Amino acid sequence: MAPVLLQTTRAIALRTFKHGDRSVVLKAYTEAFGLRSYMARTGKQGSVQPMHLQPLARLELVVTENRERELHAVCEARLLKPYTGIPADPRRGMVLLFTQEVLYRTLRESAPGPALFAFAMELLEAIDTGGSLGRLPLDLMAGLARHLGFLPEPPRPGQDRFDLRDGCFFHGPSPHAFCLGPEASSTFARLLAPGPNRFTPAERKALLETLLAYFRFHVEGFGELRSPEILHELLL
Repeated sequence: MAPVLLQTTRAIALRTFKHGDRSVVLKAYTEAFGLRSYMARTGKQGSVQPMHLQPLARLELVVTENRERELHAVCEARLLKPYTGIPADPRRGMVLLFTQEVLYRTLRESAPGPALFAFAMELLEAIDTGGSLGRLPLDLMAGLARHLGFLPEPPRPGQDRFDLRDGCFFHGPSPHAFCLGPEASSTFARLLAPGPNRFTPAERKALLETLLAYFRFHVEGFGELRSPEILHELLL
């Protein structure tokens, strides 16, 4: 039998599921182990409190690690940094909920990814305390695609259309219906280009729809999200 070890790791709470009267299953993305599911006790004597279960709470967890099991356990939990701007700003709250939905549907790897974890933590801080929010949903999805290995290469000279299904720019007639026209492809190429690029509200909306469609092709089970329409109204 493999030994059960206690480990400490930073984590981001993705979602919780009630399990009995005094426990929950916490789905978390951890710095040390990647995606994990943990059993956690709740209540006055529990290992987690309500503040630990808020959407995308930034945590430090002391957990058991048993390689023979898929469900591990939280022994202790501490809130690393409470959100300060999000509770008072509905726009920030909506971006956070959109981020939660995207991360929950995208993160699959049960292996450590320190660079991806650092990216997610930086983005959460920007949602909470940053200035302009309009680009953050785009930065989230482009950054995830980059870290997970399916961000497209920028177009080469003459390539003026983008194939959502195959994930590449091309020139010539569209081979199927899942391709962007020249104008939409040009806007998407600007998002992929290095350096700061400014977009109008209409361009941001179109880019978000493009990225959502692209993720549906390249992330199994991504499906339709519930939050983009409200996000458009608040940010774009």
